Amino acid sequence: MTAGGGDDRYTVISADCHAGADLPDYKPYLERRYHDEFDSWAATYVNPYEDLLTDCADRNWDSERRLAELEADGIVAEVVFPNTVPPFFPSGSLTAPAPTAADFELRWAGLRAHNRWLADFCAAAPGRRAGVCQILLNDVEEAVKEIRRAVRAGLKGGVLLPGTPPGSGLPELYSLAYDPIWAVCAELDVPVNHHAGSASPPLGDEPAARAVFMVETTWFSHRALWHLVFGGAFRRHPGLRLVLTEQGSGWIPGVLDMLDYYHGRLVRAATKRATAESKFGAGLAEHMGGAPSEVWRDNCYVGASFMRPHEVPLRHRIGIDKIMWGSDYPHDEGTHPYSREALRFAYAGVPRKEAAAMLGGNAARVYGFDLGVLDPVAAKVGPTVAELAEPLAEPPEDATSPVFARGASVRVW
Repeated sequence: MTAGGGDDRYTVISADCHAGADLPDYKPYLERRYHDEFDSWAATYVNPYEDLLTDCADRNWDSERRLAELEADGIVAEVVFPNTVPPFFPSGSLTAPAPTAADFELRWAGLRAHNRWLADFCAAAPGRRAGVCQILLNDVEEAVKEIRRAVRAGLKGGVLLPGTPPGSGLPELYSLAYDPIWAVCAELDVPVNHHAGSASPPLGDEPAARAVFMVETTWFSHRALWHLVFGGAFRRHPGLRLVLTEQGSGWIPGVLDMLDYYHGRLVRAATKRATAESKFGAGLAEHMGGAPSEVWRDNCYVGASFMRPHEVPLRHRIGIDKIMWGSDYPHDEGTHPYSREALRFAYAGVPRKEAAAMLGGNAARVYGFDLGVLDPVAAKVGPTVAELAEPLAEPPEDATSPVFARGASVRVW
């Protein structure tokens, strides 16, 4: 499937956008038994995010403003990850630590409220939004029930897989404990999404902590790939799909080479009982199936938010059919309102068929968007083929997205 808004325009789907309700607006979506507790909590809660306290905050929940701004940016549809603070959370759910046993009931109620709100938000723009359902890993049975309910409610963006950072107290993602989650996602044909920021351990408040977080956060998010691969999730559930979002894409070829190396080395060592390494590879081949690069080819995708120029030449090694561009709207590191310029900066010179796949066709296939609905919209607002073919000489002076950063290079991870 390819995406084309007409003979001269691209159908652009952002595979990475963020939304959420204003805090008081979550209350109607909470079970009534939590209303009094919500009122008490909300009365004292202080939002820590400056961007959620400005006049621009309503980009998260104002459906008409959002559609208008995305269309003005050349984007006709979006995959919707969370952004605002759900009920009973200390922070946005992406970066909040795993709940304690005492916190779990209220946090879980808050995520269910968000999922209900998101279903209505997506329904307000039929065919234009794929909402991502949130779960917690503390109770796998309840998570499976919520996935089924959310998909029935129309959230076709799949599941947001939380991280299991060191110290979380949760089983690692390779654990068989999570097999019912992989099974239901494969059964319902919805992807498992793992977004950057959710897997890092707490680092404290020292000045270096923020820098260390920036250096390490994508690596902690990448761990979901090798955990599920070596854990055999894709062997047991061949229809399971994993999407790694806003973690860059340039790291993928090198990491797949490394994972293939360890896979081959450990499988070979398992046949040599006298070696010290034999115990590390014991049972691995039977447990996980094919090599990691084969699993990537068959089951995995990258939500390549604001793909950078130095990553684009690696597209064939990553897989043209694996890459889904994202704008990260409404974050200030995203490409809005300069998505057209960002696409020119990265994709000028890329053949049209390849660009169409990365900008919309792949996301339509993975998230179930109907191009019959989107192409007519793109025929009016999508960036033209000629426009994206023209290299961008200078980035806009007030652009804040890292896509325009000078001197960027492929990261180790």
